[in-house]
Amino acid sequence: MATVSNNTSSTADAVLANLARTDTKSTSTAADTRIQFLTLLTTQLQNQDPMNPMENAELTSQLAQLSTVEGIEKLNTMMTQLINSQESAEGLQAAALVGRGVLVEGSGLQLTEAGAVGGFELDGPADNVTITIKNASGVEVASLEFTDMEAGSQNFLWDGTAKDGSIAAEGMYTVSVKAVQGDNTVVSRPLQFAAVTSVIRGSSGTDLQVGNLGVFKLDDIKQIL
Repeated sequence: MATVSNNTSSTADAVLANLARTDTKSTSTAADTRIQFLTLLTTQLQNQDPMNPMENAELTSQLAQLSTVEGIEKLNTMMTQLINSQESAEGLQAAALVGRGVLVEGSGLQLTEAGAVGGFELDGPADNVTITIKNASGVEVASLEFTDMEAGSQNFLWDGTAKDGSIAAEGMYTVSVKAVQGDNTVVSRPLQFAAVTSVIRGSSGTDLQVGNLGVFKLDDIKQIL
C-alpha cells in the first residue's frame, strides 16, 4: 500500500500557513483552503502505512491547528467589523461638526465687529494666565488676565478694547500665552477659533477642514463652541 510522501505533509503545512494569512474579506478563498486541508488530511489517513499509522497526537495536533486558524480568522472578521463600525460612527460625528466653530492649536485671533474668540490649553492648573495680543507688526495691543484656571482647554472673548482704551481695528492678530502656578511655569499653548467647513474621508480615517487653517483630526479639536 502506498504511503503518504513528505511532500504531501509539507503541502498541508503550507495550506495552513496560507489559511493564516488569508484576508478576512476573501471568505470563499478561506473556505476553499479549509477544504484543501481536509482533503489532504483525509488522503493522508487513507494512504498511511498500516505498519506505521499516524499517531493520535499528530492527528489531534493537525486538527487543533486548523481550529486555531479558523478561530483567528473569525476574530479578524469581528475586529474588521468593529473597525468599520467605529469609522462609520466617526464619520457621522465629524459630519455633525460642519458649520460649527471649534478651537484648534494655533496663534491667530480674528477680530470682527462682534469681537474675537480665542482659547488656550494648559497642561496643568495655573494661578495666573496672561494672554498677550499683538498686531501684524508685532506691537502689543492688549493683554488679558485669568486666575485660578484648571488644566485643559479654555476659551475667551476679546471685545477689541486696546490697552489705551481705544477699539482696535478689525483684522487678524496673534496671541501668546504665559501661565504660572506659584513660582513654576505651566506648559501652555494658544488655540485658534474657526469653523469646520468640510469632512474629508481618507485611508487614514476622517479629517476635518477647519476654515483656512488646514486639515485636522477629530482628536485635534480642543473645544466645540
